[in-house]
Order: sequence, then C-alpha cells, then structure tokens
Amino acid sequence: MRSSNPVFSRRGFSRDDNAYAGFNAQQQPAGNPYAAQQPGGNPYAQGPVAGNPYAAQQPLTPDQMQQMYQAPSAGPVQTGRMTIDDVVMRTATTLGLVIVGAVVGWFVLPVSEQSYGIAVGAALAAMVLALWQSFARKPMPAVILAYAALEGIFLGVLSKLFNYQFPGAPVQAVLGTMAVFVAMLIAYKTRLIRVNRRFVGVVMAAAMGFVLLMAVNLLFAVFGGGDGLGLRSGALGIVFGIIGVVLGAAFLAMDFKQVEDGVQYGAPRNEAWLAAFGLTLTLVWIYLELLRLISILRGDD
Repeated sequence: MRSSNPVFSRRGFSRDDNAYAGFNAQQQPAGNPYAAQQPGGNPYAQGPVAGNPYAAQQPLTPDQMQQMYQAPSAGPVQTGRMTIDDVVMRTATTLGLVIVGAVVGWFVLPVSEQSYGIAVGAALAAMVLALWQSFARKPMPAVILAYAALEGIFLGVLSKLFNYQFPGAPVQAVLGTMAVFVAMLIAYKTRLIRVNRRFVGVVMAAAMGFVLLMAVNLLFAVFGGGDGLGLRSGALGIVFGIIGVVLGAAFLAMDFKQVEDGVQYGAPRNEAWLAAFGLTLTLVWIYLELLRLISILRGDD
C-alpha cells in the first residue's frame, strides 16, 4: 500500500507492529525492526540483495545496528540519515517561502484582472512543478522551493480577493489550518488515529472520488456556467467543504506516518525535502478547503 501523497508514492517505508501496520509491510526479525528479510521491506536497510541495494541480506544484531548509526557516511549518495529536525527545518523553509509569496501577492500585486491572471499563471506553474517533483526519482530542493514561492503568490492574491468579500476569512482559514495540524499531530502521537492499510485504503478511495467529483463540477461550471453541479456552493458546498477538510486531516496523518517510518528506517537526509514537500501540499489543501468553506458559511448569513 502506498501513500495518497504523490511525493511518497514511490517510497516503500514499511512497518508491521500488528495493530499499527505500515505500508508494504513485511514480517521483521524479532528484536530488529529495521532489518528486511525480503526486498521491499526496508529500502534503506544495508546489504547487497539483487535488485535492491538497500535491502539487508542478513538480519542485523543490535550491536551491528548501533555501529551502523555511529559509522560515517558510506558514500556521496547517502550523506546522513533523516531526522525529525531535518524535516522540521525544511518544512519551515518551504512554508516560509509560501508566506513570502503570499505577502507579495497580497501587498505588492494590486486587485486587478492582471493580478488575477498572474495568480492563475503562478498556480499552473506551481502545479507543473509539483507534478515534476512527484514523479521524479530524487528530491529536487530547487523545484520544491520554486513551487512553494509560486503557490504562495497564488494564495496571496486569492486570499486578498476573498478578504475583500469576506473580511477576516483568510485569517480564520489560517487559524483553522493550524488547529487541524495540531489536533491531528496530537491524535497521531497518542495513537487515537492509526494509519494502517484499511485507513489508507479508505482515504485513497474517498480522495479519488472527491477529486473526480470536483473535476466534473469544474467542467460543468466552465462549459455550462453558474456553479456547475452546485458542489461548491450552498448546502452541498458546505458538505463537500467539510469532506475536503477531513480528507486533508487524513493526509496529514499519513504524512506523519511516512515521516516517522523514514526516520526509523534511516532514510537519507535529503528525503526530508520530500517530507516537507508533502506536508506543504497537505497544508495548502486544508487552507484552501477551509477558505472556501468559510466563504460559503458567511455568504449564507
């Protein structure tokens, strides 16, 4: 099973601890959860197995594992192992660029059709960069940072437009996004939410259905005019807005799981860029869904 987040779709992080099973889980040797018995278990385990240079050929003892962690880098490809601090720093960098871009879009670009065109262009360029990184084999920090800056410009212009019609709505959406993040982090750390195969399957099915419905609604709106199927306005808009926020919260839990497994299995340090990219994508998703939901609720007042 793979993550719904495209930046993790090629990763084989796995863990099997009964009730809290991971993705692509393999049964691990007792006392050594890091060693992989078969290719596909832990892609970052050490040892030459055909077709998987990371998989372990023999289970490692605790002493061997300790020596591995204390040993210097084996070569130019793996310059260190990913840590939570790496993920936090890179996520702060990407979110910082989103904020800088948003400030430019809000304060520098005037409210005009030209600014709206710039925002749409930035959004399309950000989408292309996001897809490029999603299908790339390695993290590309420059692409990730460019995506964050362009996405920020789009969010800044869009938020300014929403703020003119619904004063304070962007601030409410930001606070709501922060609340969702903190709530999901607490729920994940306390194991109120367990990211297992069933969880991932349900979220993936719901996400694909949601995106498909939104695409159909957009097509009807573009070619038929009005609100399309009405999935983004009125009572249906409120329902689908709540569903969008819930899906974003579920994506956060899956992102947390991927970060935790990456740290546990000794992923290369540059994988922290992918973790930051995935978290940024999810937080942008939640913000946009909350912004739209707030505008619908306040428009009905």
